[in-house]
Amino acid sequence: MEDRQVTAVQKRYWRSTLRMTGVLVAIWFVATFVVGWFARELQSLTVMGFPFPFFMAAQGSLLIYVLLVGYYAWRMDKLDRECGVAEDD
Repeated sequence: MEDRQVTAVQKRYWRSTLRMTGVLVAIWFVATFVVGWFARELQSLTVMGFPFPFFMAAQGSLLIYVLLVGYYAWRMDKLDRECGVAEDD
């Protein structure tokens, strides 16, 4: 069995990946649960029969999800290239 040394580049890659994933999951949690929870406080308008804050939370969360996925793909591609593990096009 071969003993593999983990290089400094691999450690930096893994640490960066974990940090970014943690931040994006925290943003996802806030967009999904926290915004909807506090939307109850603002129920004064209605849009298409739904309270306006819940309507905005639902539509805004979809936009946030798309932005999170796009940012993750862009940032991981950049990180892969920086650390020399990018796939060839």
